[in-house]
Amino acid sequence: MTPSPSDIAARRRAFRELHAAGCFVIPNPWDAGSARYLASLGFKALATTSSGFAWSHAHADGAMPRDAVLAHLREIVAATDLPVNADFESGYGATPRDVAGSVALAVATGVAGLSIEDSTGDAAQPIHDLDVAVARLRAAREAIDASGGDTLLVGRAENFLHGRPDLADTIARLRAYAEAGADCLYAPGLKTRADIAEVVAAVAPKPVNLLVGGTSDLTLADIAALGVRRVSVGGGLARSAWGGFMRAARSIAEQGVFDGFAGAASGAELNALFG
Repeated sequence: MTPSPSDIAARRRAFRELHAAGCFVIPNPWDAGSARYLASLGFKALATTSSGFAWSHAHADGAMPRDAVLAHLREIVAATDLPVNADFESGYGATPRDVAGSVALAVATGVAGLSIEDSTGDAAQPIHDLDVAVARLRAAREAIDASGGDTLLVGRAENFLHGRPDLADTIARLRAYAEAGADCLYAPGLKTRADIAEVVAAVAPKPVNLLVGGTSDLTLADIAALGVRRVSVGGGLARSAWGGFMRAARSIAEQGVFDGFAGAASGAELNALFG
């Protein structure tokens, strides 16, 4: 069901309150069904995953067109009554003005927050120069403000995901994004306690998002103790689902056996959830 404007406003208020204190997990569904299941577990907010959504449509991460992404945002927003943060990649625009136009369209879907990356999509120069990245982030901020200003903006520094594990540059970028209007800061790829704590301290009091997309020795309590405000899993849940599907399918195709269904979800449970 499409939420009303008052519903959207309430979700956005609740989302901002989640960032004010403590530490929460914001898991990443890739379709309406996975969103509904995560809501049933008691999570307080959801975030889309560009990779999980792209794989479900037989595309590589980053290959989905803007209109398809906007339709997906509307689907996830309508699937539950939880606030949704949009993985809006690098803003779907070649120029800051284009980014602003795309962000305005994303805000109109009802999302409670959205993130803008500083990646370029160009393997030869994977990260925007800082002045360009700041201009794009500032354009996103202006578009949000023009739309009412209650949508939370996340600034992402992508160094660690693109072979540039430069913590000093990452921190400089996050600080610049905060000054340009980001409400929350995010540097996917951080792994060590020392790096995480340094980033949290460097951008305080702005909240920090930590990506935990695979097996980690850090617990949620450990992460909270480091001062992180929210934790996302990116495409981790989608990859887990794909892993089970691929193992079961391969056992049939390659061995002619049907033992890959161990651990499969109960049809009755799923019908009860969605009925």
